[in-house]
Amino acid sequence: MRILQLHCDSIEYTPTKKEIKSAEEDVSTDTIRLEELVVAFVAVEKDDDSSVAEDAIFQIKNSMDKIGCKKLLLYPYAHLSSNLAPPYLAISLLKEMESSASELEVSHSPFGWTKSYKIQVKGHPLAESSKVITKKETQFLEGKKPEEEATSEALKSESKIKSFWNILSPDGTMTPMSEFNFANHKKLEILSKYESAKKRSVDEPPPHVALMKKLAIADYEPASDSGNMRFFPNGRLIKSLIEQYVTKRVKEYGGYEVETPIMYDSHHPSMVSYFNRFPARQYNIDSEGKKLFLRFAACFGQFLMANEFQLSYKNLPYRLYELTRYSFRREQSGELVGLRRLRAFTMPDCHAFCKDLDQSIQEIQTRFDLSQSVLNELGIEESDYEMAIRFTEDFYNENKKTVQELVKKLGKPVLIEMWKEKFFYFVLKWEFNFIDNLGKASALSTDQIDVENGKRYGIDFVDENNVKRNPIILHNSPSGAIERIIYALLEKAAFDSKQGRKPQLPLWLSPTQVRIIPLTDDFIDICNSLAQKISSQNIRVDIDDRNDSIGKRIREAEKEWIRYILVIGEKEATSENLSIRDRKTGDVRELSFDTFIAEFNDQTKNKPFSGLNTPKLLSQRPQLMV
Repeated sequence: MRILQLHCDSIEYTPTKKEIKSAEEDVSTDTIRLEELVVAFVAVEKDDDSSVAEDAIFQIKNSMDKIGCKKLLLYPYAHLSSNLAPPYLAISLLKEMESSASELEVSHSPFGWTKSYKIQVKGHPLAESSKVITKKETQFLEGKKPEEEATSEALKSESKIKSFWNILSPDGTMTPMSEFNFANHKKLEILSKYESAKKRSVDEPPPHVALMKKLAIADYEPASDSGNMRFFPNGRLIKSLIEQYVTKRVKEYGGYEVETPIMYDSHHPSMVSYFNRFPARQYNIDSEGKKLFLRFAACFGQFLMANEFQLSYKNLPYRLYELTRYSFRREQSGELVGLRRLRAFTMPDCHAFCKDLDQSIQEIQTRFDLSQSVLNELGIEESDYEMAIRFTEDFYNENKKTVQELVKKLGKPVLIEMWKEKFFYFVLKWEFNFIDNLGKASALSTDQIDVENGKRYGIDFVDENNVKRNPIILHNSPSGAIERIIYALLEKAAFDSKQGRKPQLPLWLSPTQVRIIPLTDDFIDICNSLAQKISSQNIRVDIDDRNDSIGKRIREAEKEWIRYILVIGEKEATSENLSIRDRKTGDVRELSFDTFIAEFNDQTKNKPFSGLNTPKLLSQRPQLMV
């Protein structure tokens, strides 16, 4: 079954004539108008049965709950499929769907009739969605799991974990979360409530969703599975620069870059075992009799590679790094919104193989500093995130000093989740959590102490006594998912706007850093020469040569958050200095070319550079309909 689901202000339809012999009878040809409803265009396919109809209406009702709508129109729509069920089956299943939605105000348009219609779709991110549902569907339905779904033991354990929540202060004081005074730690309070409640679904789109579209960065891809985004030229440029920067920092720290496959054999012995230790839902693929899955992390690719290394204690810690484009996790549909949580994401993933716990602790402290530095250079400050540390009670009792030193490094209280027993492959995990404008927390940087997978994957090294041992493995992402970094930067910008400050991206990430606006066409050649001179200094500069007023073009540049604007007229064309509008300060300044370049370079020092990813002349750019 294929469904196109639309949240609408209104729909009008008029049955005009029968299209097939088995069309419904006694149909009025009057125009029907319905308002404030969900319209589900439905194509019933050959292999569909009652279980498919049941799953379909479950998913429709589930998504309608999220948008707060109680009126549904089922609209038979054969054009969604070329594998249609016979009419008798299609009518039967549509009636089953209608009767199964008794708690809704539900109706259907006549089956088998040609209809004219007018429709007005709402303009929010959850207004449009598509679904493909089959008897073999294994997707997770919130609140319901088809029998075919394979659920790892780790996921089952995660849902049953009994956690003990505390707040650990930099002075070493451990306070039960319920007794801690959050008066001066409001974001930590938000994180604490969010994590202890474990409610990940969203009730409304966060502000960054509108911004990612407005700035032509990214958007939903209706032709793909939910949680798979498309990035426009601006977004691809931003994403690429962040990827380059994080990779550069990891390699400077000592990571050795590798590349591993995105799919693996589910029946490989190490995979079967790992599934039940890693809390993630995977995409499954059948190929030539093999059961494959899309990777949900770079772990097993790097572990299988490390299995083939002959390692000595002198090689350790040994660090393997991969920027995964992409990792895949079948997150629950209610959690998917914008760039915050995706099913396909880009994850910088660095594993360090350590000889013992002492070396692991030393390494995790180094990576903690690396992660803080990377986030800060990406534009995310300490005040933007809160820290959570999760560990087993045994690990804490034996390594209190290690945990306390991490908290002392951060310099503010952190959320503690303690487990009585070990559920996963790690005994400690820390993470930095960004708090957005809707009070949702999202993990950025993270690291884990893994005490199982060295043995599971047969990775060993020879120690000082010539004895083979399995290493302890650290799992670090110094930034977290690249898409989530963009989400955090846009959420920060939205907060600045709400506070009356001008929203902006870090200068080195701005798709256009300098815009030149000629007063008239007479100055186009001068603007081209100036743009060439500026771009030769590794600066992204474009020219607004459109036939609009100066005021409108300046406003357009402001809407695109362009930091520097140069208007070129007679006075500017003959001046030795540049007249620069600085969006950050709101000032218009006269600077020499060399002074401007020095000021610019000081702000983008040690950051990667790529040229424009769009035409230099705005008149040559297509308009994006968002």
